[in-house]
Amino acid sequence: MAPACALVLGYLLGSIPFGVILTRLGGAGDLRAVGSGNIGATNVLRTGRKGLAAATLLLDLAKGAAAVWLAEWLFPGDGAVAAAAAFIGHCYPVWLRFRGGKGVATLMGIVLALHWPMGLVYAVVWLGLLAAVRISSVAGMAAAVSAPVSGALFGRFDLVMLLLALAAIVLWKHRENIERLANGTEPRIGRKGDAGAGALQDG
Repeated sequence: MAPACALVLGYLLGSIPFGVILTRLGGAGDLRAVGSGNIGATNVLRTGRKGLAAATLLLDLAKGAAAVWLAEWLFPGDGAVAAAAAFIGHCYPVWLRFRGGKGVATLMGIVLALHWPMGLVYAVVWLGLLAAVRISSVAGMAAAVSAPVSGALFGRFDLVMLLLALAAIVLWKHRENIERLANGTEPRIGRKGDAGAGALQDG
């Protein structure tokens, strides 16, 4: 029963739609009716509430890490099960008819909790590419792909297949961004001051 319990725990934590909750509590309305309708921090930023956007980013990251840590504490050895379930919960929350975020922030929390050196690589790739190319979707997708690569480099082959699967879902959730990249229409971060906001994309 432990793996099943870890799965349920992970999914319930991952499916908490912090963006929707915070915007409603903050009087910003229904996030799903704003911009792209995505529940991630970028769409929260479109409400003009930078504080709420930053809080959404941090909470989406934290719930991924919390799912792993709690599962390992309650059900030792099943942290990876909870990790996968939390990620799926964020991307496909049952409460929102399976319309969730793109998973980049939550995946970072998961990677940090599973093996913190991989999480540092993830952060460096994400923020480094964001600063270099100023295209948030590129940075987010590259960070997700870096997770299984760094897992192999650090000898965590027990996590590589899981991280490959989660990275593939991130790429799938970014399919519209990929199409815009191919067409040359994907927006860039225009000013240095926008870098922090750009980092909020793809939650």
